[in-house]
Amino acid sequence: MTAVCTPSPVTRFTLPDGSAASEPAEYRGLHRDGIRLLAARAGGISHHRFHELPELLQPGDLLVVNTSPTLPAAVEARLGNGEHRPLHVSTPLDNGDWVIEVRLADNSGPERGLAAGESLRISGGHILRLLCAYPDPSAGATRLWRVAVPEGISHAPYLREHGRPISYGYQQRRFPLADYQTVYATDDDAEPVGSAEMASAGRPLTAQVLTRAMSRGITVAPIVLHAGVASPEAHEPPMPERFAVPAITGRLVEATRAAGGRIVAVGTTVVRALETAARPNGRVPATQGWTDLVLGPERAPRVVGGLVSGLHEPEASHLLLLEAVAGPELVAEAYAAAVAERYLWHEFGDSMLFLP
Repeated sequence: MTAVCTPSPVTRFTLPDGSAASEPAEYRGLHRDGIRLLAARAGGISHHRFHELPELLQPGDLLVVNTSPTLPAAVEARLGNGEHRPLHVSTPLDNGDWVIEVRLADNSGPERGLAAGESLRISGGHILRLLCAYPDPSAGATRLWRVAVPEGISHAPYLREHGRPISYGYQQRRFPLADYQTVYATDDDAEPVGSAEMASAGRPLTAQVLTRAMSRGITVAPIVLHAGVASPEAHEPPMPERFAVPAITGRLVEATRAAGGRIVAVGTTVVRALETAARPNGRVPATQGWTDLVLGPERAPRVVGGLVSGLHEPEASHLLLLEAVAGPELVAEAYAAAVAERYLWHEFGDSMLFLP
């Protein structure tokens, strides 16, 4: 299975200095649901706080969330020459191999000076052996590697013992794993996989916001998509990811659409999962497995009609997904407004609601 090459998104913008949210809202004197929310609708752009989300939706809408828990997926590694590197564990594969990304020593980008056959010593004294580039084994200098893992190491338990949350240079310091969890994430011990990085669009969905949404007649339903590392500096398409759409969620999607309600996905992970399960006739049967779906001009969404999303970087492949759901003109208008109003980017940043 390989990810599909995609054209560049239409949306173009330049991020101003200081646009990165370097810490969670709670460390900036706000509640989780106190971040800014830009609403992009056919009637124009409006600015809100995230706790106003229920009032921006309609009774009968279906809000779909990703319940995958975030794992502490960063560990320390030592190369064959003795140098230390941060290592991000993206996902386990069905045969027990892992997909990893080795970072430069300063965490500014991927380490591309590696070759198949090399070994890495990771936290706990275990040895990983580089097998081939991922997902394309013929690739040369690669960002992601498929690695052989010693027998007896279980992915999630190992990370919970030895790992820390993945972080990047725009974050001023490290934060506890609880800051990277959504309030509805599946309990760690009940979920054998988990996400390498938080499905961050749902972070500001507090229990209070969800309760108010449900009291307004808005239904909430789950899917699971275990997100891999989200640091594609070359703006490559998202990698194949493991997902599951339960039968009850599929039935709720079909019933909501039949009644004239909207399917509002909380995050691009939810869009990928639902649209992978959706059939051309709009049916959404229970589906699980791996998805390499990339929405864009050649594959429009079949069931998703609205989207809650964080803010993505210029030329990120996720912008294609936003354009597929909301249309290039509305996405471009929204991002122009977000830049002008100094919204904050990244997983601890502000949010957008697209209701085309």
